[in-house]
Amino acid sequence: MDLVWEDFFKDYEWLIVFLKGMVKPAAALAVVLLAVVLSYSQNLSLEGEMIYSVFRSFVQLSVIGFVLQFIFNQENSGWIILAYLFMVSVAGYTAGQRAKHVPRGKYVAGVSILAGTSITMLMLVILNVFPFTPRYMIPVAGMMVGNAMTVTGVTMKQLRDDIKMQLNLVETALALGATPRQATLQQVKRALVISLSPVLDSCKTVGLISLPGAMTGMIMGGASPLEAIQLQIVVMNMMVGAATVSSITSTYLCWPSFFTKAYQLQTHVFSSD
Repeated sequence: MDLVWEDFFKDYEWLIVFLKGMVKPAAALAVVLLAVVLSYSQNLSLEGEMIYSVFRSFVQLSVIGFVLQFIFNQENSGWIILAYLFMVSVAGYTAGQRAKHVPRGKYVAGVSILAGTSITMLMLVILNVFPFTPRYMIPVAGMMVGNAMTVTGVTMKQLRDDIKMQLNLVETALALGATPRQATLQQVKRALVISLSPVLDSCKTVGLISLPGAMTGMIMGGASPLEAIQLQIVVMNMMVGAATVSSITSTYLCWPSFFTKAYQLQTHVFSSD
């Protein structure tokens, strides 16, 4: 009988270690319970969504933890590309949902995010900032893709909404011989400024208001603060680069959906709210 249990513990040692490590996250649910109680007391009707969100995050993070553990143990760099493309696909879908009134929005968002993050990652590898290994590239790609997703979604939505609000100005410019780019130059600038401002503000205040995730993780993992800030500087730089390329690319890809080949507005794109 003892041998049976011994074999069981050996086979499922990874599961036992995982369950032991979940004690602290489980204890942190007390804060969620407080939020649920407050939501109920204030009649916000968010209790169900809070519980669902926390449960979903637990499942997603647990699954991705095992997946990353598997990938990190592999020597094939193809896993990096596969994981990266999966993240870009999900990010493109999510950003496209935000800009749901933009035709082919998911495609536009996906290609834009792919362009911005792949160029940034390629430069980091060429400059030997990070080694091309799963342990480095997948977390780095995740941070860039997540940030580019938010910026791209906001850019696309803002551009479409601004053009809709100023249809008469755009149509007048087109009637006077302007190209779609010339006619919507101010709207494009406004959309890019609005979407990129939070990223730039984050750069200006990093370390003063809060310690970013990458830096905090390294410090809690035992690294020196000096090593942590070096990594964080790289992270902030690559996020600015990826977000800028992705957002600008999305504006170029949106134009064919907003205008006909005869340089006329696609009115049906701007008719819905």
